[in-house]
Amino acid sequence: MKIGMIGLGRMGGNMATRLRNGGHTVVGYDRSPESERDVDSLEALVSALDGETPRVVWVMVPAGTPTAATIASLATLLDDGDIVIDGGNSKYTDDARSAEVLAAHGVHFVDVGVSGGVWGITNGYALMAGGDAADFETIRPILETLKPEGDSGLVLAGGVGAGHFAKMVHNGIEYGMMQAFGEGFSTLTASDIIDNPAAVLDSWREGSVIKSWLLDLLSDSLKKDPELESYPPVADESGEAKWMVEAALELGVPVPATVASLFARQVSRGNGDDTLRAVTAMRAQFGGHVTKA
Repeated sequence: MKIGMIGLGRMGGNMATRLRNGGHTVVGYDRSPESERDVDSLEALVSALDGETPRVVWVMVPAGTPTAATIASLATLLDDGDIVIDGGNSKYTDDARSAEVLAAHGVHFVDVGVSGGVWGITNGYALMAGGDAADFETIRPILETLKPEGDSGLVLAGGVGAGHFAKMVHNGIEYGMMQAFGEGFSTLTASDIIDNPAAVLDSWREGSVIKSWLLDLLSDSLKKDPELESYPPVADESGEAKWMVEAALELGVPVPATVASLFARQVSRGNGDDTLRAVTAMRAQFGGHVTKA
């Protein structure tokens, strides 16, 4: 397929590369002249897709105003039947508004939650889509290239908003898992009984019921820095766990683990410890997130 990619940062740029490596043609646009963009405006990007039916544009820009402004501009540039994909970390409640803005011009909308961080370019991305089933099938070749090999890693979660809702819950779970590993590391470190906390954690990577990619990443960090002293005891929160807690409260679903991990990150801004060093190490490993003390 031929696709336009708006936003060539850490995620968008890597996704564009994976798509090209998979045989697709990508026309990339980014506001920064220093980016490896192919065109220098939205108008030029849409023109470069002329002849495609439908034209497909993937938006990978920061959530909120930047995404809303980009979608509003695309609504006036694209034609009836074209498809816009929002692959950023937009709040699921924003998707209905995006779909409405585009629908007024006959343009279709699909929201896709994307997970995989900086490793996605080689390992593939977990993709959670929301939108019309026919639109999902139209863009499936793109999604199949971006996803990992195998039968999992891609789902049509429901209608518009479902993709970002699923990604929001995914990130809430991620918060709880990282917090648990961080608390385990902190407890091992505080004990006089344990001689080598890093070796203990590494031993859990095989045969253990808690083996996971996050544990692999934490173990790799500990091999380079056994006490994680190079990582600040501070962990930022992206907002999605907060959105999940809000949604859970509205739905009457108790989510104490997610709440606790969210509060721990907020507390870390003023009083961190080894727990947050571990969380920060994992975030740096899987997503390239750099937290400043």
